Amino acid sequence: MDEADEYKVADISLAEEGALRVDWARSRMPVLALLKDRAVKEQPLAGMTVAGCLHVTKETAVLIETLAAAGAKVSWSGCNPLSTQDDVAAWLAREGYGVYAWHGQSVEDFYWCIDQTIDAQPTLTLDDGADLIFRVHDARTDALGTVIGGTEETTTGVHRLRGMADAGKLRYPVIAVNDAITKWDFDNVHGTGQSTLDGILRATSVLLAGKTFVIAGYGHCGRGLANRARGMGSNVIITEIDPLAALKAHMDGFRVMQMDDAAKVGDIFCTATGMVDVLVGRHFESMKEGAIVCNTGHYDCEINVPDLESLSDSVRTIRTDNEEFLMKNGRRIYLLARGRLVNLAAAEGHPSEVMDMSFANQFLSLCLLASEGKGYDNLVYDITHQQDSDLAGFKLAAEGRKLDELTVEQKAYHEDYSHGT
Repeated sequence: MDEADEYKVADISLAEEGALRVDWARSRMPVLALLKDRAVKEQPLAGMTVAGCLHVTKETAVLIETLAAAGAKVSWSGCNPLSTQDDVAAWLAREGYGVYAWHGQSVEDFYWCIDQTIDAQPTLTLDDGADLIFRVHDARTDALGTVIGGTEETTTGVHRLRGMADAGKLRYPVIAVNDAITKWDFDNVHGTGQSTLDGILRATSVLLAGKTFVIAGYGHCGRGLANRARGMGSNVIITEIDPLAALKAHMDGFRVMQMDDAAKVGDIFCTATGMVDVLVGRHFESMKEGAIVCNTGHYDCEINVPDLESLSDSVRTIRTDNEEFLMKNGRRIYLLARGRLVNLAAAEGHPSEVMDMSFANQFLSLCLLASEGKGYDNLVYDITHQQDSDLAGFKLAAEGRKLDELTVEQKAYHEDYSHGT
């Protein structure tokens, strides 16, 4: 482990490999490039210190350099023990950023790294899963005096933070970046859909065509994955607890059933719910020989791995990020990425193009908090429709797409409520 006062990464000699990855991501993130060019002149984050707890990927590196270009001091940790790209972390360290992250951390390492970022005395926090924010509210309350506000990237984290706010426990305002249309209708749907299949294929090289693919949860992530799996020729089954989500899945042409029944027929299982114990012992016992099990929700609690271990006579790593469990009933089940985010642990996470919008939302939200956050109540705030609309326009322009505009007559018609039959 390479250490210095300002960073801790796996291997600083990987920095040049990381530089190439970051160059590629930069070339695919035109909205952040536009915001960075503006920020260099306007310095909206001058005097701010940003502590981030978010997957250390090539796309995150582009966000970090954009924050720094806007005048911020940045200190960073990963938000998942298996999601850090070590070459990117090395590049960030070489470039002088305070980064504390490496692939394969223990739980103790994970929170030690978060604490290093808090030691920087942040004025703003950026989170993916709310572990940093919760740490500041729990074990590191000494930092509460300096923090103006924070942002949250993912559904699980927003759920935690809304619960804290409802209970009166949230001590500074947080903007729910995840709930922006330009985040969850793109990052969650298109990003998760593609990158989850990428992780499964890298860990297994299995043929998806003709397989029965069971997805637990039909939220934005589950919906994106279901459509991509269908596009690869899989027969998709959805399990749900929400009748509205289940009805959407049914009307979208997917089979809907209970997990107890789906467990008997599935070839590939992926959880996308944010809930604990979605797959447990009784499901493993009824699975077919060779079933593949993975998770694309934020935490590793959706698959009860201890249950799987207790039902198995032996475990061996059959491929990278792929463990074979020989069950006492003689069947084999394959667990990918130890039940953690398969798209980040076994692959590279979302494509740069879609993270461009998510991270642009992060950047703009932090700039807003820097200028106005002291006047906010300690609540969870949504991104404005105007910001969503502006970002969509930036992205379309970068892709070379043009929109129609209403004529004067059409605007008048739109505003005239007297028109009828």
